[in-house]
Amino acid sequence: MALTLAELIILGLLADWLFRRFRWPGLIGMLLLGVGLGPFVGNIMDPAMLNISGDVRVIALIVILLRAGFELSKDTLARIGRMALLLSFIPATLELLAVALVAPFLLGLTVLESAILGAILGAVSPAVVVPQMIRFIERRQGVEKGIPTLVLAASSVDDVYVIVLYSALVGMYVGQSVNVVWQLAGIPLAIVSGTLAGLLLGLAFLWLFRRFNPRATKRVLMILGASIILVRIEHWCEGVVPFAALLAVMAIGFVILEKEERFAHEISARLGKIWVLAEILLFTLVGAQVNIHVAWQAGLAGAAVILLGLVARGVGTWLCLLGSDLTPGERWFVVVAYIPKATVQAAIGGAPLLAMKAAGMDSGPGDVILAVAVLSIVLTAPTGAWAIERLGNRVLAVAPEGENSAAQAARDSDADYELLGNGEDSPV
Repeated sequence: MALTLAELIILGLLADWLFRRFRWPGLIGMLLLGVGLGPFVGNIMDPAMLNISGDVRVIALIVILLRAGFELSKDTLARIGRMALLLSFIPATLELLAVALVAPFLLGLTVLESAILGAILGAVSPAVVVPQMIRFIERRQGVEKGIPTLVLAASSVDDVYVIVLYSALVGMYVGQSVNVVWQLAGIPLAIVSGTLAGLLLGLAFLWLFRRFNPRATKRVLMILGASIILVRIEHWCEGVVPFAALLAVMAIGFVILEKEERFAHEISARLGKIWVLAEILLFTLVGAQVNIHVAWQAGLAGAAVILLGLVARGVGTWLCLLGSDLTPGERWFVVVAYIPKATVQAAIGGAPLLAMKAAGMDSGPGDVILAVAVLSIVLTAPTGAWAIERLGNRVLAVAPEGENSAAQAARDSDADYELLGNGEDSPV
């Protein structure tokens, strides 16, 4: 496994550099590298690495969501609150309904099976979207209107929403007793419980940091460890109390940024360094989950279902932005930012097939759902990432010198301070 890890790091860095040289997002190169090295194409990866792939991807996703939390300011969230709320459920709902309507004709699924497929397709990929939004924030592109923050916040809640819908639909399909009202009520409960847990944990960390003043690297390790435990708690709470762990992770960064900017900038700077490795592992391992042969089985009919679902999602996204001060180009950017699919589809695309087999049902519809889910990754992750980068550079205005540049200056100042070894907070 150590050799596979070394290969992923070296080849991942090379793929990132090569794609950036041609002005393509580096993550596309890492995704394609993972596909090529994975078990469905080159079959070069050590099986031991594939066995821990799920845990590694979760940790990498936590790193980038923590960074996202440290970029969420209260003032920006207050400005984009209404739009973020609408974007968290309207586009996904319209995509689900569109897939439920067209998939019976194009794929031969029932309406309920099509709705399950729509729920799987309705999730935006945080692995693809969050890193790109953070890069725009760091370059101060679109930050004056809070556009990257809008996409960050809304896409995170969008995932909670569609996963709850997916669980309810699968339960109904395999004959489980499902209380639909309770399932739907679980969405706001999960959001509130997750956010509250993150805020309380963030305040607890602030007390510890002020009381004992640990080194910045130790602060990062403490927060990272607690965030991993939060994800585990979400699994323990399944079926008991709705809990959105990934929102809790982001809330930790949010409260620390609001209460103590110095700590936030120090921690964010170190998370940025960890992300260099985490990014390679996340995208190569996501790519390794993509079964090209299964995607091929979906064919043109599967591609048509995905495309029609994206059209419905785009219409819903545009409607959510009506009445805002965003220009047409900026609205198109938000529409495009809602395209990529990867993380959730890779995680639950095959779950309906397993549920059908466990219930002794015909697994044919599960094969179709898996094929379309995999095809959605192949079609939307690289093209969506490319479109976000290109369109964002064209339509997102760079904010003037002000709050964001000051924050970056403070971050650089803190980093330089620690590199010199001054004070108690010297580098590890």
